[in-house]
Amino acid sequence: MVDKHLSTQFDAELSGISSRVLEMGGIVESQVAQAIQALLQLSQETATQVLRQEERVNQMEVEIDRDLSAIIARRQPTARDLRLLIAVSRTIANLERVGDEAARIARTVQRLISTGVSSRLPLADLGFESDLAIQQLRKALDAFARLDTAKALEVLKQDDQIDQEFDGLLRKLITYMMEDPRTISSSIDLVFVAKAIERVGDHAKNLAEAIIYVVKGTDVRHTSVAAVENVVR
Repeated sequence: MVDKHLSTQFDAELSGISSRVLEMGGIVESQVAQAIQALLQLSQETATQVLRQEERVNQMEVEIDRDLSAIIARRQPTARDLRLLIAVSRTIANLERVGDEAARIARTVQRLISTGVSSRLPLADLGFESDLAIQQLRKALDAFARLDTAKALEVLKQDDQIDQEFDGLLRKLITYMMEDPRTISSSIDLVFVAKAIERVGDHAKNLAEAIIYVVKGTDVRHTSVAAVENVVR
């Protein structure tokens, strides 16, 4: 009876941690979406809202990490439970970095508002790249909630789409800079925005890899998608 009680309590602690990770994920997903909205609308107010969330996200990472350490010390979990806690630690670190990328975009928007940005530049293309990245992040968080390796594998398979979109945007912006030197400053800012969005996709990929690690017990970082497919099967 005592063992069952402790197991139930441990399960409740793990469930509580997972819920807070998903809450953190929802906040950073909203941050990215708002940051891009601020860019497309050149909205100072929306950019400021993104930056206001930065401290909250950082604090959530600290609090969840502290509770993880306490659970590990108190429960001394093994096997899959330990892998889950390790994966949660990786996940919150990646989510905090997604928040950092959103804040970086917001600060760039503030600079573009103050210096001006040419209407010729492909802001809409950045919106499309961000849609891909946000979809990847949302899918990775959903996979985390369900510990769904099939959905995690989908995230890994689709990662190249964001990379290709970034490469296309980079080529466009270089062309604009060559054709009109007056766009160089704002084009460089947009390159950094595009790179920040690409990194959001990279962090979504990291989340997906962590899920596969929990379920399958295999670390698939730096592994080809074909090899990961064999692990997931």
